[in-house]
Amino acid sequence: MDLFNTTARTIHPIQACTLYPPYTNSLGLWNRSDVKLLNFSLPVVNLNFTLPMQRFTMPVLELEMLSIFILTQLSHLFLRPLGLPIFVAELLAGLCLGDGGAGVLIENYFKTLFHVSTQEIIGTLTLFSYTMFIFLSGVKMDLSIVFRTGAKAFHTGALAMVAPLLLGAIAQFMLSYYWKLNKQENLQLMFVLTTYSMTSFPVIAYLLEDMKILNSELGRLGLSASIISDILGVFLMAVSTLARVLDKSIGLAILDLAAVTTFTLIVIYVARPTMLWMVRQTPEGRPVKPMYISIIIMGVLVSALLSHWYHMTLVFGPMVLGLAVPDGPPLGSTLVKKFDPMVSRVLMPMFVTIGMIKANPFDLSLVSDVSKANAVLVFVIVFAKFLFSLLPPILSRMPLKDALAIALILSYKGVVEMASYGIARDSKVIDSEVYTFAMAVVFMTAIVVPVLVRVLYDPMRKYAGYQKRNIMHSVADSELRILTCINRTDTTPAMINLLDVSCPTKENPISLYVLHLIELIGRATPVFISHQLQKKTLSNYSYSENVILSFTHFQRENHGAAFVNVFTAISPTDYMHEDICTLALDKLTSLIILPFHRKWTPNGSIESEDPNIRSVNCSVMERSPCSVAILVDRGHMESVESVASRQASYRVAMIFLGGSDDREALTFAKRMVKDSCIKLSVIHFVVSSEVTSNGQKQKTHNWDKVLDHEILKEVSQGASGDGDFLNIGYMQEMVKDGTQTATILRSLVDDYDFFIVGRRFSLRTTHTSGLDEWSEFPELGVVGDLLASTDVSTRASVLVVQQQRTSS
Repeated sequence: MDLFNTTARTIHPIQACTLYPPYTNSLGLWNRSDVKLLNFSLPVVNLNFTLPMQRFTMPVLELEMLSIFILTQLSHLFLRPLGLPIFVAELLAGLCLGDGGAGVLIENYFKTLFHVSTQEIIGTLTLFSYTMFIFLSGVKMDLSIVFRTGAKAFHTGALAMVAPLLLGAIAQFMLSYYWKLNKQENLQLMFVLTTYSMTSFPVIAYLLEDMKILNSELGRLGLSASIISDILGVFLMAVSTLARVLDKSIGLAILDLAAVTTFTLIVIYVARPTMLWMVRQTPEGRPVKPMYISIIIMGVLVSALLSHWYHMTLVFGPMVLGLAVPDGPPLGSTLVKKFDPMVSRVLMPMFVTIGMIKANPFDLSLVSDVSKANAVLVFVIVFAKFLFSLLPPILSRMPLKDALAIALILSYKGVVEMASYGIARDSKVIDSEVYTFAMAVVFMTAIVVPVLVRVLYDPMRKYAGYQKRNIMHSVADSELRILTCINRTDTTPAMINLLDVSCPTKENPISLYVLHLIELIGRATPVFISHQLQKKTLSNYSYSENVILSFTHFQRENHGAAFVNVFTAISPTDYMHEDICTLALDKLTSLIILPFHRKWTPNGSIESEDPNIRSVNCSVMERSPCSVAILVDRGHMESVESVASRQASYRVAMIFLGGSDDREALTFAKRMVKDSCIKLSVIHFVVSSEVTSNGQKQKTHNWDKVLDHEILKEVSQGASGDGDFLNIGYMQEMVKDGTQTATILRSLVDDYDFFIVGRRFSLRTTHTSGLDEWSEFPELGVVGDLLASTDVSTRASVLVVQQQRTSS
């Protein structure tokens, strides 16, 4: 068999005069000694004009890069509202700059821009960018997920790879027999078969991140399945490469196999321990030494060179080395932070666009037998991949729309497939017709898949609240389920003090779920860890050790009254709200408590602000499946024990203006009065126009007003000594507008240690008229924003409560 020792096409030589060594720098903008004229012809508007173009390599390279970036950004500007990723804009820029666009409209285009003399430069640059892209993809990939993958993800990923390969092989045999294809044409179909059967992890991760569903259930399933499929694909490519070498020489194949094995063992037993040593040599919170980064990048270049020597693909070595880098901080995150912006946002768009420029639309014809066979084979493989990616989710009783979405995601093609076809085209493995058809399929899937997935899958759908999950509708004298989020470890004491003040008892216990949120840096796969406090030792808590210790102590101090479960979520800040809302939904919590994004110093000044935390808080409040509260900690929040030790009372004020959020806040506040150290004052702001001349409130048939009256009746009875809440004080404040409300609130800030308010978002009333325009943080509501303002000098912390938004 001599199949692998053939080429798919004959390269026709092109005669071109090139000056060597070429001039790199221009002689000046106005120097016309060596220019080429570009003749533009725009038939639509009947416009013709000429531009001079210098032929020095540096200006030409800069103009090529500039044209790619301008066209990419302009295309993305119009395509982004349609929900299409920037990858589509990069492909479209390649079409515009290729034979079907600028090549038709501009005379001498390929003799000046993208000339033979500059193709070597930009081609080398883009190939280097792809090598770095694959290395960084390996750094981001978490191989441990293979051992933690569930049956559904494993079967989906395996079938998405194996089934198209087997069915495609059968189809290829039949097509070869039907059209009597020769060895060269069979080689092309074999390459198409293996490439289309694979599902690339970097491509799927990029798609999910661009669609902002990386952290969703569908995104996690897609990532897990793509890792399984990608590992099988890499093994298949390695075997096929060795088979190609074996076809030439058995001795050379054995030598290559030994070289690949030796390289892999060196990476595992030498390179990875060395990088772990680098991590140990880096103190916590300190940057990685530049020398370590330089050594790793040298290793990337050496591994790519070795891949050539033992006849593997260029990116085999960098991929293996990337997988060996310890993911996350400090080493993996530093590599990603330093190189990913340049590679992903500058160099890779050039790689994609240049790959599309090579595709000539005029070659997209089904005239030859091999092009027809290729089209049929691609259809069979894509259909088989879609069908067999659909089966495992359906059999595991996943909703049909979600199953269709995951099948579409695993059928997506992107930059990795483009690179494979580009290298095969340059190596004469496939001809121009097959390459152009492959680029057309990539372009089509890049448009169709994101649009259909957005139609089929809405990550917010599961949070729609039809069942009431809030404090007001919790069963009396029952367990209250609370989800507490920790973004920074320094917010832990304030959260624990708030929970302590809420007075958990054995009759009214708290089931507490603590979620420690850590930003995902240096890896592509989000991580969710459940810490079972009763089953695991502290050595397993590398990410959240301090948080776990603090809440374990809280559980011991409230034995039988508080039950704590700690979780760690490592994910991008843009998707942290998914982890929070999903955990709240799974655990059926009634309340989520979030920390405010501002941190105060003990003297009352602002120490720091984190806009990412604020973004997470706003996203949770928009889609939460239960009630939400934001804790504004001024740095002086005390526990019940510390108050009791001073033989003092903890003064809590609940500001009541009316509405569902205020009723929810009052329900939470009433839990606090079970401790004799806590004195609760309910301050009811009443609009003076609603009060009659004898001091009685006017009757109203508004249902919200009726509910407000009922919940306040219990409080007022307790304040008069007739009800169950004897530790509550009740007072009314008459106001006529928002200015008077603000004045009274400012006079109260020094009388209390803690304020509880309702958010009352978008609720326009006379109490707050005119205050909305001055609100800095809408997520706190008008009253909460005023109490948390830097203009108000107070030591009192504030809890802003929003009741669950139901769909019915």
